[in-house]
Amino acid sequence: QVQLVESGGGLVQPGGSLRLSCAASGSFFSINDMGWYRQAPGKQRELVARITSAHTTNYADSVKGRFTISRDDAKNTVYLQMNRLSPEDTAVYYCNVRFAWRGTPTSDYWGQGTQVTVSS
Repeated sequence: QVQLVESGGGLVQPGGSLRLSCAASGSFFSINDMGWYRQAPGKQRELVARITSAHTTNYADSVKGRFTISRDDAKNTVYLQMNRLSPEDTAVYYCNVRFAWRGTPTSDYWGQGTQVTVSS
C-alpha cells in the first residue's frame, strides 16, 4: 500500500556531487518526518539527515555543510544533495519516511537502499 522508490546513487569521484531522491506513493494520510540513513560495510546504520514536516532539518556532524536534505511535499519526495563527497561517504543510503494514517499511529517505512561509492 505504501512504496518508496530511491534513485540517484552511483559512483562518483572524491569532491563530486550526487543527489538522492526518495519518492513515496500509496495510501496514507500524511507524511511526518523523512530522513536519510547510511550503512557502510562493517558499521552500524547511522543517521545522515532528517527533515520534519515543518522543514526543520538535522544533520550528522560528518556531513554538515556538505549535504542538504530537502522535501517536496507536493511530490511526496525527499532529497539529499551531497556535495564534496569523500570516500568516507561510501555506503548504502536508505531513506526513511514516517507515514501517518487517520486514527492510526505513525509508522516508519524504509527504502530499498541505493549504493553511493566515492572513489578515484
